Amino acid sequence: MFSRYKKPAGKAAPLASVKSAPEMPKTAPVGDTAPKPVVIRKPMPKVAAQAPAVDKERKRKERLSEIKLELHRALLDNLNLAALETATEAELRSEISSISTEILEEKGIVLNREDRTTLNQELYDEVTGLGPLETLLKDDSVNDILVNGPQRIFVERAGKLQLTDITFKDEKHLLRIIDKIVSAVGRRVDESNPYVDARLADGSRFNAMVPPIAVDGSLVSIRKFKKEKLGVDDLVRFGAFSEEMAAYLQAAVATRLNVIVSGGTGSGKTTTLNALSSFIDNSERILTIEDTAELQLQQVHVGRMESRPPNVEGKGAVTQRDCLRNALRMRPDRIIVGETRGEEVIDMLQAMNTGHDGSMTTIHANSARDGVSRLENMIAMAGIEMPIKAVRSQISSAVNLIVQASRLQDGSRRMTSITEITGMEGDVISMQEVFRFQRVGLTPENKIIGHFTATGVRSHFSERFRLWGYDLPASIFEPHAAE
Repeated sequence: MFSRYKKPAGKAAPLASVKSAPEMPKTAPVGDTAPKPVVIRKPMPKVAAQAPAVDKERKRKERLSEIKLELHRALLDNLNLAALETATEAELRSEISSISTEILEEKGIVLNREDRTTLNQELYDEVTGLGPLETLLKDDSVNDILVNGPQRIFVERAGKLQLTDITFKDEKHLLRIIDKIVSAVGRRVDESNPYVDARLADGSRFNAMVPPIAVDGSLVSIRKFKKEKLGVDDLVRFGAFSEEMAAYLQAAVATRLNVIVSGGTGSGKTTTLNALSSFIDNSERILTIEDTAELQLQQVHVGRMESRPPNVEGKGAVTQRDCLRNALRMRPDRIIVGETRGEEVIDMLQAMNTGHDGSMTTIHANSARDGVSRLENMIAMAGIEMPIKAVRSQISSAVNLIVQASRLQDGSRRMTSITEITGMEGDVISMQEVFRFQRVGLTPENKIIGHFTATGVRSHFSERFRLWGYDLPASIFEPHAAE
């Protein structure tokens, strides 16, 4: 009955009977943040214990989950996995449908068309994809996937976390999916090496931590990789920054100012860096260095490098600093470091100071002034003993511009500040803010009310812009109120 994808007869293992899954506790919904009036609650009256009402939808999903688990075991026993490498999607779907139909008939299980279609799709995802996570990975509205054990999977949509109704069967099921991901990129995760950082096939960043370090079940976070790169026009349309700020940033990048994008986790630093890189001319040689390759540069002459963790024996590690040092010997016009977080900071500053103008990187900081302090601290952590004045002098001569990206309380991501570093005044780095996001208030729906405005300070690099052919009008530096 089966085609060439079925194993030879006699190798199929006997099927276990379908058991009913233990009833899972109900989970309170997440995401209802509407303000409610303060009410003094009275003590709840004591009532006799009653049997909970049967949740038919939950029972149906649990039954389907049990059937899917049983069918998945049968598929592994019946499918010729070696032949699947050359099979088309249509052939594999047809084979899965045939095997599942036969097994359902043997066990006397009757499903409607919708449940059967859902079951076949989930089986296909189990065999070729990442099981329950596959649906979330295909959902373009999901930015992050966060797994807190097998029964609690959260997603981030529009900057807000939501609890989904998707679950794994148990911890073993979750561990199998984690192992499938990390083994595909030549890494491993177990009790002796309980955490791992990897990249999915579509470029999404994957991080996992397993028991015993993860106490209540394996922890997984997936930062999804955008298939379509957001350009400057898209970010202006979404309200991430204004057209005046875009014109200023274009002049800054085109005239080869050294730029640092600072911000917190999930504030849009990499997205901003991608957008800024679109202003780089095609004739320039660009080298990118990242821990996990995320940058999507569209220029012709781009060399991409990615650091590598140590192997099982603790050897073979290639750090960002190693990549950066080697990049300096590869005749780059610009160097872009995905994120500076350690000892590579000193090499990055040296590169900015030694003829690689227009280099860019990102750091974790809450403001431009805080970003400068972070650079000082990273230099100190690298074990380099320098007087604080010498450190600040190095920073002030290397860095020209700090762009601050923030995720606000309503989940929106905005470029909240553009600050220029103008030099040294005594032992202090002098800075001036050119643009900012001015917050005004909140709507009843907790949405931020505000507008972008210039501070009234003319750019320190105006003459440089003019000499390079970017003569910005003085009006873009004039402050204005909300429209």
